Amino acid sequence: MNKLLLIFISIIICSIGLSFIIINLNLLSIGYSFIDYIYYIFTHFSCNIFFIGIIILYITNKNRSM
Repeated sequence: MNKLLLIFISIIICSIGLSFIIINLNLLSIGYSFIDYIYYIFTHFSCNIFFIGIIILYITNKNRSM
């Protein structure tokens, strides 16, 4: 049950983080370069929660196969 809950929470975290990444694509139309956009993604927590969710999913699936 704990692993199922952890998978569910990490999927929610990934979807929230990915939605922030997609919403912030508007920065490219303002005049930011692609490098600035990548820097923005890696330096803001609202975008980093996508990567945190991916790491949690990876750890959960790694432990599940053992």
